[in-house]
Amino acid sequence: MLSLDKVFDAQTVLKNIVRETNVVRSYGIANQCELYLKPENLQITGSFKVRGSAYKIAMLSEDEKQKGVIACSAGNHAQGVALAAAKNGIKSLICLPDSAPISKVEATKGFGAEVCLVEGCYDDACKKALELKDKEGYTFVHPFDDENVIAGQGTIALEILNDLDNIDAIVVPVGGGGLISGVAYTAKHIRPGVKVYGVQVAGAPGMYNSIKSGKIEALDSVQTIADGIAVKQPGENTFELVKKYVDEIVLVSDDEVASAVLALIEKQKMIAEGAGAAAVAAVMFNKLPIEGKKVVCVVSGGNIDVTSLSRVIERGLLTSGRSSSLLIELIDKPGQLMVISHIIAQCGGNVTGVHYEKGNTESVNGCFLRIQMETRDYDHVNLIMQSLRKEGFKIV
Repeated sequence: MLSLDKVFDAQTVLKNIVRETNVVRSYGIANQCELYLKPENLQITGSFKVRGSAYKIAMLSEDEKQKGVIACSAGNHAQGVALAAAKNGIKSLICLPDSAPISKVEATKGFGAEVCLVEGCYDDACKKALELKDKEGYTFVHPFDDENVIAGQGTIALEILNDLDNIDAIVVPVGGGGLISGVAYTAKHIRPGVKVYGVQVAGAPGMYNSIKSGKIEALDSVQTIADGIAVKQPGENTFELVKKYVDEIVLVSDDEVASAVLALIEKQKMIAEGAGAAAVAAVMFNKLPIEGKKVVCVVSGGNIDVTSLSRVIERGLLTSGRSSSLLIELIDKPGQLMVISHIIAQCGGNVTGVHYEKGNTESVNGCFLRIQMETRDYDHVNLIMQSLRKEGFKIV
């Protein structure tokens, strides 16, 4: 059974395996509250997952260790199991969805695990792992619905509460629910007044839907840039723990997550994957009642593929109004581009692209000019648009 003693035992067992990630103060990301970050993206393997998997493997019998372990994962749990197994001299086989980032697949192999790629998402990989478990006699290390795994994740709450006094809330990303179950169970038993909020992405709201309906629900599909929390169905243990100890779960969009990834890079010089930035996104976009509160966001992981990172940054720039595009209808005559560029420059914008298009305009001599710009935010975009309209230009 899960207990506070088990969480403290996990902290002792993990002392020489995981890194204690110190809470850091954040400035400029969310001005409505006093925001702190728990940077599990700086953890060994780049994610909190090593805590739960390492404690689970440490608790195995000698017979179980001899047979080896098997796990399924979107990537981060895989690396945690691989590292923990290697430290114990145990064979590990990891089933990953074929959509997992290449960086996570290669990192898992690098920690010494054998990898089996499965077509589909996390749940498909899980089904394959269970088949191989029964066939080969491996011990299955569940990524979230296991009490030892949950206890391992609960050590994050012990570190947060040790680092900070008088915190009002902890905000945690949610996939299958292992992380928030451990954090909420531990925090509520030590400081019952601390609020624990969960965050899911709108494209994978398995736990959110289940809590709302009062029973476990499975999604038909998941679609999100936050692959680390793209889970169709929460676990039985995690559902009960979340229902009992978590105060509220909210949803964020992929665009909001992308903006949070960008904000962490710019303001905190911190790389987070989509799942890792979900909690920060909820705070940035005012999804929670935390105004004036002392809040800790768990940045759960930083294992984002470099090619994916560039796409996420681009999306974040668009979402936050840092990159924008205007389509202007005008009369095709010399000097128009110079006037438009001058207005944009006077407003402090930077033209990064110009495309001339002929089309179906009101005037026979009409054309379209597509202008791409670097801007500060949406207020800055609106200022430029107002200035262009004031000079008689028609923005389509």
